[in-house]
Amino acid sequence: MATTEGRVQFHTRVAVNALKRVERGLAAGPAQAEAHRAALARLGVADEAAFAAAIRSGELDDRRSEVVAVLRETVRAKLEVSNPGYLPPAAGLPPDS
Repeated sequence: MATTEGRVQFHTRVAVNALKRVERGLAAGPAQAEAHRAALARLGVADEAAFAAAIRSGELDDRRSEVVAVLRETVRAKLEVSNPGYLPPAAGLPPDS
């Protein structure tokens, strides 16, 4: 990086960040996907579309804390891959409100 400047340095940084994201996705992806499938199964839904439909229909209204927990886990998993720097420590998550 020290030997580049301007546009070349910018594009190099973009490429490095993209490669890091791919690397994190390959490393974490299978475990994250399995954890997400298990979380959806605990809620009794087969996939993302069924989860969204169950939320929209009110079917999961009586399980709000479980739904919020799954949504938080999902967002955290996505951030672990896309940009872990945006994540607060796990203990620092605000309580369910």
